[in-house]
Amino acid sequence: MRLLAVLISAVLLCCQVVQAQIRTYDEMIAAGEMKVAVYKDFAPYSFEDAGQPRGVDVELAEALAKALGVHLKLIWAPAGEKLDDDLRDYIWRASQLHDLQLADLMMRVPYDQDYARKRNELGELENGHVVMFGPYQNEQWQVAYDRRRLESVGSVAVFEHHPIGVEVDSVPSFYLTSVFNGMLARQTHHYPGVPQAFAAMKAGEVDAVMAMRGEIDWQVHEAADPQLALAENAYPNMGKQLWEIGMAVHESNRQLAYAVEETLETLIREGSVKAIYARYGLRYDVPEMYQQ
Repeated sequence: MRLLAVLISAVLLCCQVVQAQIRTYDEMIAAGEMKVAVYKDFAPYSFEDAGQPRGVDVELAEALAKALGVHLKLIWAPAGEKLDDDLRDYIWRASQLHDLQLADLMMRVPYDQDYARKRNELGELENGHVVMFGPYQNEQWQVAYDRRRLESVGSVAVFEHHPIGVEVDSVPSFYLTSVFNGMLARQTHHYPGVPQAFAAMKAGEVDAVMAMRGEIDWQVHEAADPQLALAENAYPNMGKQLWEIGMAVHESNRQLAYAVEETLETLIREGSVKAIYARYGLRYDVPEMYQQ
């Protein structure tokens, strides 16, 4: 019984320590530093180049921190199996695996009301500790292809006869191996990531690559090869093909969300966000919220 009491006390003490790391907006301003979680090794959004942080999410976080009058501290977040895990580990509970680091703000979170309202088997909100807000990017699926081996992509049906590269266990992987009763599966080649798929296209192993538009734009920009083209085909039977990317804070820190959202709107309307994306060769469409 005494051992049980000791264990319970230890758990409660641990929870208190982690909870204490969730700072209010005023505490963050007083500290002069905003901790922002960005995904690790996720070019062109957040990555390191010769030891220097780069990426559109990194530069946007820097602009937000500067506007709020604080310094930026990046928390590099390896992607978990699910977004729910990432939100838990970096926004509201922390994880021993990541040194119990909690961020004030997390970048690249889907701005999706259905996802925000998702409930578990007990009827509880799965992400009730999190506020998702501030859409700053539209994202969609994109195919890039090599015109030396493929004249055009009028339809994904062309990949019954032309090999296409995708990241393993990704949405494009599941889509191309199942659409049209699986008739494209034989020509769908899997790689550890989008950079490796692009390298395979350069080597002639595949004639095209399918991934998120931002990743495709970046790879095409970096390749600087005029024979690489962007397809304009549709994706029949794919489901959701366009979505918005935003940010997240702890549900107790809505004041930070309001301050960031106000600053973000200014940066979008004055063209600063579009300029950040342009530096990485990415197209930029203003999210619907700011189009009026």
